[in-house]
Amino acid sequence: QVRLVESGGGSVQAGGSLRLSCLASGRTERRFAMGWFRQSPGKEREFVAAIGWSGASTRIGDAARGRFSVSRDTGKNTIFLHMSNLKSDDSAIYYCAEAYRGTPSEVSSDYDLWGPGVQVTVSS
Repeated sequence: QVRLVESGGGSVQAGGSLRLSCLASGRTERRFAMGWFRQSPGKEREFVAAIGWSGASTRIGDAARGRFSVSRDTGKNTIFLHMSNLKSDDSAIYYCAEAYRGTPSEVSSDYDLWGPGVQVTVSS
């Protein structure tokens, strides 16, 4: 059974950086794109970033562009979200997700496996 487990969340001051990790435990195939979404209280779930199965293609959401990047260690079935110049608006629960396709997608319905989420809090 494949499970996604996020780590690396926490509290940081505005302008700081964090790196989130997501391990796909139990995954032996490497054919699926993976992504990051976030949700804060009272808001819809928002696309943050996604990466294709090989790591060669990525997509970054509007709010994250220029500050966040996504990478993948295919050998370890792990993806990373590198966040810099964090703002208070970035405070949210960040979810890792695995798509049922190989190319990155901004659409949450393209993802069929989700992690439990990790909290990121940015204080100003």
